[in-house]
Amino acid sequence: MTGSTTGVPGAHRGPWWTPARAVWRYVRRAPGTYIWLAILLVTTQVIRHVDPATADRILERRSTNLHHLQVSPVRVLATSALWIAGGGWLGYFVLYNLFHVPAERWLGTLRWLSVAVLAHVGATYLSEGVLGWAIHRGIAAPKAVYTLDYGVSYALAGVVGVLTYLIVRPWRYVYLVGVLAVYGYGVHQSRDYTSIGHLSAALIGLACYPIARDRPGSFDPVACVGAVGRRLRGWLRKR
Repeated sequence: MTGSTTGVPGAHRGPWWTPARAVWRYVRRAPGTYIWLAILLVTTQVIRHVDPATADRILERRSTNLHHLQVSPVRVLATSALWIAGGGWLGYFVLYNLFHVPAERWLGTLRWLSVAVLAHVGATYLSEGVLGWAIHRGIAAPKAVYTLDYGVSYALAGVVGVLTYLIVRPWRYVYLVGVLAVYGYGVHQSRDYTSIGHLSAALIGLACYPIARDRPGSFDPVACVGAVGRRLRGWLRKR
């Protein structure tokens, strides 16, 4: 017996694998970002499921403090970027999708990774250099050479900085002022080496203009908001 399927729940829905394909298409356009997020998910779960003393030992071994930068710089610079310092994984999942994903798609994986590495390494040495200067001047205690310093926030700040060149004018300048205000306020408010590292990383990202200048594509936030509004109105009419 044949008949109309109109009004039957789910009659006009596509196959179950259609949303999965859409997700896969989205993910594979920024493979480096999602591999990084997967590693961060694993390391976050490791820290969550071990006792505090073990967690401290794990993170201390991966800290880019002054001591480790002298004895094993390559190891700690690489491994420190595989752990989250402060905040949860879901928060970084959102931030990675807001900043790393568009940056990787725009720059390409190799250039995107170059910006992230330059920001991570450069900001680490600049911030730890400030800390070393403070120890030498007696402003900070000598034991600060063992201070824990790890996480992905310097690389993120660098990518936030380089994304300035993706945004069309005049919104580019609005975004730039916002980036400098956020990280500059952090230095003013905290006055510590970590906030100096974040500002340094954002400036390193801005200094990566030669990496970004010949990349095609742009982002117009006004046009984007308009497109989202049109889609939303179309969806509401269908409802």
